[in-house]
This record gives sequence, structure tokens and C-alpha cells, in this order.
Amino acid sequence: MDSTLRPAEVAHIMVDSAIAKHRERYDNLFLKAFVAGVMLSFGGLLMEVLGGGATSLAASDPGIVKILQGFVFPVGLVMIVLQGLELLTSNMMVMPMGVVARAIPWWSVPVNWTIVFFGNLTGSLFFAAILVKYSGILSAEPYNTFAQHTALTKAAVPEWHQIFLRGIGCNWLVCVAVWQAAGARETISKIFALWIPIWVFVACSFDHVVANMFIVPIGMLLGADLSAAAYIRKSLIAAFLGNAVGGLLVGLPAYWFYLRDYHADGLRTAETGQALTPPQSSSQLSSREDKRQQ
Repeated sequence: MDSTLRPAEVAHIMVDSAIAKHRERYDNLFLKAFVAGVMLSFGGLLMEVLGGGATSLAASDPGIVKILQGFVFPVGLVMIVLQGLELLTSNMMVMPMGVVARAIPWWSVPVNWTIVFFGNLTGSLFFAAILVKYSGILSAEPYNTFAQHTALTKAAVPEWHQIFLRGIGCNWLVCVAVWQAAGARETISKIFALWIPIWVFVACSFDHVVANMFIVPIGMLLGADLSAAAYIRKSLIAAFLGNAVGGLLVGLPAYWFYLRDYHADGLRTAETGQALTPPQSSSQLSSREDKRQQ
């Protein structure tokens, strides 16, 4: 057995995932998104602790600090994927793939994104307020000053279009990470497949709308000169839209490459739960992909 699934097989897994998300009860969807917001915030907190405690290194070699912050942050996404939780940014790839493959109705996209958005937001704010602000973890210097500075760097300093473009780059990498993890058959490979692209996006300061739901509010809670309205208007909306574009840049080419004959493969649709034709095996899918590449 191959240790990695072929791209066509991963594409079908993504559509199956879209069908499962479409059928998920809304309360379960929200709770999974809430927990995902907490898990991703653990990674954000670790990044803040490392960056805030490395002030002298940052002054002499800021690039190394960015590399180290990028290295520790992926722990959050690893926990999300291995627990089967709901993250808005990966759903920005998965749900549109289900729609263009005609496996789920179009309205499932805004419904899913809305529920998961607020679940991720609630979980991130809960973590920022209860487990960080009121626990005092970042209240002492230099951590509180660093958290304030990071919030302003994310939501106040860049122009709107810069945050939007950084959002595209971010979710392009996040969705590649999720895609690669779906193709891995065992846990260590999944972790490694997730880790590298997320390391890159954090080290390069791209903008992830859900990660910023912790990073920006915790800076505000610790005294950053930034209003909630300014954060929403400039950072939240721009990162959301950029992330959506980044997700489509992974999902739509994958549909074009591997799913144009999706219904012919006989996989179930969300509406009927029945296969249109007998399902094909993984070996058949792999054989067909080999013929396409020849």
C-alpha cells in the first residue's frame, strides 16, 4: 500500500468531506468550530510567548524570530485536523469543491461558512479572554507589549489591500497543508504534511482570519490602541475575503484536474445519499489518473 494517496483520491475525499459537512447538525458544526478556535489559539499563544520572550534576539536578528514563531504555530492546526474539527479557512476550499462537483447545494456554502465563522470567533475570544487575559499569562513585560505590538502590526499598520493579499497567500498555504494531510495515511506523515506550509505562512507574516481572531483581540485586551470597529473594518473583512480567494485557488483547480467526471465515479450525493453508478475503487481512480497524465 502506498503511504500517500494520489491527488485524484484526495480530491474525492474533499468532496466526501463537503457532503459530510453539509449533513452535519448545526449545533455540532458550531461546537466543533468553537473547539477549533480554541485549538488554533493555543498555537497563537505559543507564538506570542516565543516572540515576546525573544526581544534581544528580535533586535539583532528578527528573521530568526519569525522562523521560530512559524515553527511553533502549526501545533494548533495539527490538533484541529487530527480531532476532526471545523476550521473556516479549510472549509473555504472544501465546500466550494462540493458545490462545483454538484454534490451539495450552493446554499450550503454560506450556511457552513457563517456557522463555522462564528464558532471559530467565539472559541478564539473565549480563549483570549478567559485562558489568557484573566489567567495573566501575557500580563507581564515584555509579553504584554509584544502582544499589543503584534495586534497593531496585524490590524492597524498595513493597508486594507495588503491584508487582503496576505490573506490570499495565507489560505493558499493552509489549504495545501490540509490537502497534503488528507493524502497521508498515518499520523506522523499527516503532522509533517501540515507543519511545513503553516510554518511558511506564519514566518512570512501572511494573514489568517481565524488566527487573527486570537492575536488581535488579545492585544486589544492587553491595551493595544485599536477599536473593535477598526479591527473588523480593516483586518477581519480583508483577511476573510483574501482567505476565501486563497481557498478557491486550491479547490477550483483541483476540481478541474480531478473531478470533472465526479458523478461518473459513482460517489454519493448529499441530496440522495445514493451512488449514481457503482463506486470505483482507489486502484481504478489511480489507473484513470495515470492515463490522464500520459
